[in-house]
Amino acid sequence: MADPRLFRLRVTFRETGRLAMLSHLELARALERAVRRAGLPYAVSQGFSPHMRIAFGAALPVGVGGTAEFFDLFLTDYVAAPKALAALQEASPADLFPVEARYIEHKDPAASVACPVSTYEVVLSEAPASVVVPEEITVVRKKKEKTLAVADFLVGPVEHDGATVRFTLEAKPTGSLRADAFARELVAATVAAGCALATLRPTSFMRVEQREA
Repeated sequence: MADPRLFRLRVTFRETGRLAMLSHLELARALERAVRRAGLPYAVSQGFSPHMRIAFGAALPVGVGGTAEFFDLFLTDYVAAPKALAALQEASPADLFPVEARYIEHKDPAASVACPVSTYEVVLSEAPASVVVPEEITVVRKKKEKTLAVADFLVGPVEHDGATVRFTLEAKPTGSLRADAFARELVAATVAAGCALATLRPTSFMRVEQREA
């Protein structure tokens, strides 16, 4: 249950460059270290294993960066949002850089489910004549194969501008389609259709927007 005595600060940050290779656990630890260096009055959980009260947004696949990632930090004392942001920026590396901070209500959705719709941009090694969107993708989960219908998760059309492909996926309560899996199968389908050379591959991959459904 939310503690009304705490202040819930939502921090938006960029995850770019070499730090896009961090796992979600490594990312969480790096952000916690930045909060400690910033000297903010963070809340600590109760129980046998106390830890920082911080909640993270939807995880990114390793190798995928983000320009609008966020986490919720619970503070025991009020710190003006611009002051908190400046302290975090001073304590953060350039590739894991906070860009916005604002207070939100305790009743607002948890960070992990607040923005289920994500838009991605993939830059390819060459500009294909066109891109081919697969109808189904087979994934392995818990050592079992599962076939997902792309239309269940894809929001709007896949946009293609030269070597840049942009698409939007929605995470559902019943499951989600990983952005890297979709991009991989899109490239494979495009090559199979003869729209690009077999050497076609992503050279950069970024989540550029997160929003509510």
